[in-house]
Amino acid sequence: MDRSLAEGVLYTDQYQLTMAQLYYRQGLAERPARFEHFFRRYPDYGRHQAGYCINAGAAWLADWIRTVRFDDASLGQLRSHLNREGEPLFGDDFLGWLSDVGDFSSLRLEAIPEGRVVHPNVPLTVVEGPLALAQLLETSLLNHLNFQTLIATKASRVVEAARGGGVLEFGMRRAPERGATAASRASLVGGAFGSSNVGLSHALGFTPMGTHAHSLVQVFMALGEGELGAFRAYADLYPDDCLLLVDTINTIGSGVPNAITVFDELRSRGHEPVGIRLDSGDLAHLAVRASAMLDEAGFTEPIIVISSSLDEITIWQILNQITIEAPQYDQDPARVIGRLVYGVGTRMATSEGAPSLDGVYKLVAVHDGGGGDGAGTADGRDWEPAIKLSDTPAKVVNPGRKKVWRIHSARGTATADLLALSDETLIEPLVLHHPSAPGVARTLTATQIGGREELLEPFDPWTVVDENEAVEAARQRRLADLDRLDVGVRRIVNPHVYHVSLSEGAWRLKHDLMARMGET
Repeated sequence: MDRSLAEGVLYTDQYQLTMAQLYYRQGLAERPARFEHFFRRYPDYGRHQAGYCINAGAAWLADWIRTVRFDDASLGQLRSHLNREGEPLFGDDFLGWLSDVGDFSSLRLEAIPEGRVVHPNVPLTVVEGPLALAQLLETSLLNHLNFQTLIATKASRVVEAARGGGVLEFGMRRAPERGATAASRASLVGGAFGSSNVGLSHALGFTPMGTHAHSLVQVFMALGEGELGAFRAYADLYPDDCLLLVDTINTIGSGVPNAITVFDELRSRGHEPVGIRLDSGDLAHLAVRASAMLDEAGFTEPIIVISSSLDEITIWQILNQITIEAPQYDQDPARVIGRLVYGVGTRMATSEGAPSLDGVYKLVAVHDGGGGDGAGTADGRDWEPAIKLSDTPAKVVNPGRKKVWRIHSARGTATADLLALSDETLIEPLVLHHPSAPGVARTLTATQIGGREELLEPFDPWTVVDENEAVEAARQRRLADLDRLDVGVRRIVNPHVYHVSLSEGAWRLKHDLMARMGET
């Protein structure tokens, strides 16, 4: 199969193309329009829920936009598509227009940068430009951004649950095929310090992480050399990177004692071990016991990597158990917890419990066709707002061209994200309206507001960026935003609700349109 055909400019849904041809035939293909990408609700994992998300995926969307074209191969495939009467579904005139257009370079994009904390109904990405092209971008944009945002959010929660302990991502074996690379990248954006995914790690400028599996010990056992022989062979080959998996036979009875024997031999040759890994059993109990054994043998520095079906809830429970159990073995809980590293695989790479993000791409404004380049005038008269109604109030689109402001409280924490019309002047005190509950609002006075920042920034997919720098910058943004986010919103279970609101102008526009449409 030609993956370049499947993953190129035709990486879209069929209805995008049929709509684009209709716009072309109606003379609307080049009419400026504005679409906004946002998600409707946080991931709900069943037993626990997210109170924030981490934006991710923009760099890979940019790569896709920059490299795809409406070329002869893709247009030839569209030309071969027949309708039910055996006639071409797509006309030569429309395909000729796509060929002349060539790519998505006529679109203008804005986005909230990767790594930033984001919330429901806030535009994460804005696309303006020719209606047909903006429509054709929808599927790929959602595919690139929704999944990475989902996984970056899961990773951030896992990292927070680890209380400063390092998180290693190794979910490639059970991730959704090539989605494994996106999951690994998003995990790094979300705070994981490394990944076992070799190709992806090198592509991003990270060092791949990993040691050995149970099969290595099994081979040596089958050949009569036992667990100790396997550990010695590994230590001989990797004397400065020796981290041993100690639970193939009996963790406390043989695994840790054999590891200590090999560590003594390493130290006598001038090398220091990295640590051990626990992958089964009562991980909290074994971590306490193993830490005591390592300390008693004089190995106070080696880390203890724990793995096996970890997620934020499991890690939270493990740390609580260690806090209670460690004193029973004369161990300082902080000491045991401080040497832990967490290997997190399937549950992070698949966002177990919430396998998809409810991210959507909605039309919010279209140019009225009255001349000009579509940039709009100061009062927005060049643009007509667009709205989608629904019997579910939360699904009614917030119409019009908007800016997104993050409002900070007087104590420096983020207190609300405010959607305001692009030409609206915000005057304090600010009235913040609930987006879907009429009559629900709150007012922030000047003394309650510590500052505000605009979240959307120009997004230029045509400028090539260094992938390592992009990920590192995203990680720093995440840390900065979490520092300013109320701890109640960051709770793993039953988080406090963060406010996303409409300004006076945006609220009035929405309700005027709803009333007008209700009369038609």
